[in-house]
Amino acid sequence: MAADNTSSVTEFILAGLTNQPELQIPLFFLFLDFYVVTMVGNMGLITLIGLNSHLHIPMYFFLFNLSFIDFSFSTAIIPKMLTSFVSKKNIISHAGCMTQLFFFCFFVFSESFILSGMAYDLYVAICRPLVYTVTMSPQVCLLFLLGVYGMGVLGAVAHTGNIVFLTFCADSLVNHYMCDILPLLELSCNSSYINVLVVFIVVTIGIGVPIVAIFISYGFILSSILHISSMEGRSKAFSTCGSHIIAVSLFFGSGAFMYLKPPSILPLDQGKVSSLFYTIVVPMFSPLIYSLRNKDVKFALKKTLGRITFS
Repeated sequence: MAADNTSSVTEFILAGLTNQPELQIPLFFLFLDFYVVTMVGNMGLITLIGLNSHLHIPMYFFLFNLSFIDFSFSTAIIPKMLTSFVSKKNIISHAGCMTQLFFFCFFVFSESFILSGMAYDLYVAICRPLVYTVTMSPQVCLLFLLGVYGMGVLGAVAHTGNIVFLTFCADSLVNHYMCDILPLLELSCNSSYINVLVVFIVVTIGIGVPIVAIFISYGFILSSILHISSMEGRSKAFSTCGSHIIAVSLFFGSGAFMYLKPPSILPLDQGKVSSLFYTIVVPMFSPLIYSLRNKDVKFALKKTLGRITFS
């Protein structure tokens, strides 16, 4: 850490979720359970999609990657978070903090764009079913995926580059359970209006562009559904979109609440609670949302369990 008030710190202390001693152990086991559920749910969905050939279609190609992103996202955040519940000082090096920040931003941006890709896939399936196979060909899906992870890298580089060259004088206590953008900006002794502006612009692009794409897709989807004459057809179309709408609402709602409000309106302590939703709750619930509402996934699960039982 800093030798004096003018040199930059070389390691940080993560404050964690709470400083109340009686809550530390219960919270440790609570979030450990969350992590196990997230790992089992997402790895289970990845395995099911990989093993069942009838799920090798664009919709499940995107879902496979969403589960991979959620699995990796949780692994970048929760293990270090658990340390804060069982140690007096949860120390992380400057390099470790910047690495966590990079992967945090990478997976947030990747998830934003994979959700918009899934919305486009739904739009083509419902609004242009006759050309679905051509429009969502394997080559197109791979290009989509390159775009998703490419935007993830760009967002992570922009945010990490904006933070990594800042100086952190004397105080090394990060008021969060992870190395997040706003707590680090607040801690820096030379951050400027430009740094805050960069965060706002990059977050607006990372959240704004996918949200606009999702709204446009759902505008066309809603128009097509309203033109379906049978109630059964409408119900089936709405059901197809239901899981995606729930996942989108949870992820973008909590993310926008955290980052698109000035710190004066949303104090960092409240921001920690808000960020729990998109860093822990969303990755945990995504596989449950998609599997419990999806007949194909249920069928694949029964088929796979049947194979295991038979063997």
